[in-house]
Amino acid sequence: MNTITTTPITPSESVHSLDLGISGMTCASCVGRVERALRKVPGVQEASVNLATESARIAFATSMGADAAAMEALLRRAVRNAGYEPRAAGQEDAQEDASPWAGFMPVGIGLLLSAPLVLPMMLGVIPGPLGDLFGQHWMLPAWVQFVLATPVQFILGARFYKAGWHAAKALSGNMDLLVALGTSAGWGLSVWLWLTAHEGHAPHLYFEASAVVVTLVLLGKWLEARAKRQTTAAIRALHALRPDVVHLLGKDGEVDVPVAEVLVGDRLVVRPGERFPVDGTVHEGHTQVDESMLTGEPLPVARDVGAALTGGSINGDGRIVMEVTAVGAETVLAHIIRLVEDAQAAKAPIQRLVDQVSAVFVPVVLVVALVTLMGWLWMGVGMEAALIHAVAVMVIACPCALGLATPAAIMAGTGVAAKNGILIKDVQALELAHKVDVVAFDKTGTLTVGQPRLTAFEVVPGLDEAAVMAAVAAVQSGSEHPLARAVVSAAGERQIRVATAQDVCAVPGRGAEGEVDGQSTLVGSLRWMQELGVKELQEGPLAERAQALQAEGATVSAVAHRTAQGLQLQALMAFGDEPKPGAREALAALKARGIRTVMISGDNRGAAEAMARRLGLDPDAGEVMAEVLPGDKAAKVVALQQGADGKRHERRRAAPRREGPLGGQRPSAAAERGGHFVAMVGDGVNDAPALAAADVGMAMGNGTDVAMHAAGVTLMRGDPMLVAAALDISHRTVMKIRQNLFWAFAYNVAGIPLAAMGYLSPVVAGAAMALSSVSVMANALLLKRWRM
Repeated sequence: MNTITTTPITPSESVHSLDLGISGMTCASCVGRVERALRKVPGVQEASVNLATESARIAFATSMGADAAAMEALLRRAVRNAGYEPRAAGQEDAQEDASPWAGFMPVGIGLLLSAPLVLPMMLGVIPGPLGDLFGQHWMLPAWVQFVLATPVQFILGARFYKAGWHAAKALSGNMDLLVALGTSAGWGLSVWLWLTAHEGHAPHLYFEASAVVVTLVLLGKWLEARAKRQTTAAIRALHALRPDVVHLLGKDGEVDVPVAEVLVGDRLVVRPGERFPVDGTVHEGHTQVDESMLTGEPLPVARDVGAALTGGSINGDGRIVMEVTAVGAETVLAHIIRLVEDAQAAKAPIQRLVDQVSAVFVPVVLVVALVTLMGWLWMGVGMEAALIHAVAVMVIACPCALGLATPAAIMAGTGVAAKNGILIKDVQALELAHKVDVVAFDKTGTLTVGQPRLTAFEVVPGLDEAAVMAAVAAVQSGSEHPLARAVVSAAGERQIRVATAQDVCAVPGRGAEGEVDGQSTLVGSLRWMQELGVKELQEGPLAERAQALQAEGATVSAVAHRTAQGLQLQALMAFGDEPKPGAREALAALKARGIRTVMISGDNRGAAEAMARRLGLDPDAGEVMAEVLPGDKAAKVVALQQGADGKRHERRRAAPRREGPLGGQRPSAAAERGGHFVAMVGDGVNDAPALAAADVGMAMGNGTDVAMHAAGVTLMRGDPMLVAAALDISHRTVMKIRQNLFWAFAYNVAGIPLAAMGYLSPVVAGAAMALSSVSVMANALLLKRWRM
């Protein structure tokens, strides 16, 4: 069943997004015809059809209270009226999990019927007496050729007539129309020559040409379908991760029930070697979990009571009881599947040019075929030869390769990326990532472990250290900031009783203020305290100590009390963090690719530069942006794009993007301006504006949902090495797209003139047409061999 996503846009109107499967499309011209049919339906704002996935994504508006299901019915009818068969999005064909030879029967019958027609012709070209023996003796009578060729033409080839007729009725054209016209002309010419031949004269017939062309096109389509199934293997593999039956733990013990009946809060038993059916937490027991399906990390991870479990991952050697926290579409696995499906169903910007070419391709080919016919007749070669050359023109033209070139590569690229823990939800991000020449990293949680610890707590002489720490922990106890958690953890380790703070107010990027035991306490950055006028940080022993701690690379914060005389400093806190394993190597790998790397941090300059040096970055080369407030990160990204940070730029950057009706990003109408292509990598809520502002946003999978929603690429494990891997996949995918488009265009540009000049027979033309589509799919499938 199709899922309709609804987004209210006004109190009286809402926009719906519908994914619809479509059967029967064969080439890029079919894509254009379906899109035009869908856009004619009143209320449709945008329709995008993908040939490789055989699906359409439609955005349509309805008034509030209107029946979206009725609109879906209208859209299905529009598809059917255009000559194609609508079906539920994601509905598996019967062949999906069948034998590799599924669907080969029509091709096999065509080969059996065509072989007796073409073998005498092939044996006849053997030089010497052997060729004369086979070629002359075994040439079949005309009536036998007719009996063999006619079923191929009109029974096996019926699909071409049906689809071609629908195209003709719509005053359009497609591959099926070209094949139907071309082979019908060859078959009709043969019948005419046979019936008008003088008695005792055996004319040269072309039954073998029409039969072989139909068979070769069917063979090409069968091979193409096999290749399509391989490109969608990533999606099917993700679906296969969900078990059908679970062991529900109830009052009467374990009961096997369908996974669809599981509810949040249920307790399930998972035995060693079984997959976790849904998301949850460990309620009882401990085990090792293989999460390679989610993160690409081959090593199992330990999970004890309270630890999170992800549906689809594999339980190790322990029997555990899990408590369900998410089911159905809310699970992590369902989210991953949606992201991959969205990326594969979307249309890349480069595909728009292909669609424009395909819209006029078939009419132009028909005109060329007519000119070829008239030209050869004018040269006096006779109707027979002229018609054969025109048939060759119609048969060799292949809009299929044009239609498959881009989506096939995108499907293969996003599929292999998903297997390696890289989820690409924005196709434009995939297309732009290979142009990136600057990568900006958030520091905490992205390049560092993100678990800072309190390394120093120095109070003003004469104050009680435990009392001050208790007040700080009380103010910070409700915060999720890593530094706040470090203070609360330190207080717990020292067994300090933490009171409850009142009227706590957070100041983003600066700190927090709250009342503890009647005393107003402020906790925040040195910059904030200096802005508020804390005199002790301007001069004196603690000011010097703060500078010394910063020089050592620590992140320094301060504690102050608000009194009648103003703010009075209470203590200094120093925090330390560690670089992530492999972060230095990841940055070096990017630099080796000629990509500039920049670290953006809210820390003071001394701490940021100290961490940068540990990571192999050069602060003197402008590779560190320190003391950046969360709200200013997006501005820093824009500055990098414009080259306004003091670094010379040599590229043109893409125009800023805006949201399209289908939720994806598309180029804006704003004029292109000079600058860099910038990728931003982050993991927190405060990184979301910067991720959205960048040309390519990459969110760490260990971060927040807000960051992952804003980014076009999600890295499912917090490994900075995945950044270089994502850029490499983008580069290789775009290379495959360009290769496919080059060969698709070059094939048609070279093949059609050769056929028009009489250098190609219809049989050779048909074989070349079949080969072109298969070669495009095969080239795209080479992406599946990519490894990190």
